[in-house]
Amino acid sequence: MGQHSSLKSANKIMVKRNVLKRFERINLLRERGKWKEGDRGLGLPKTKPEE
Repeated sequence: MGQHSSLKSANKIMVKRNVLKRFERINLLRERGKWKEGDRGLGLPKTKPEE
C-alpha cells in the first residue's frame, strides 16, 4: 500500500509562496532599507518576495 500524495515530506515540497509572514516582510523591508528600528509591525506596506 502506497503513501497518499498529500503526505509528502516537507523538504520535497518546494513551492514558491506569494504570501509572506509578518517577520519575513519585516526582514525584506530591512534589506531594502525601508524599515526603521522602532516602526510598528502592523499596517506594513505590500511586499513581493524575491524571485
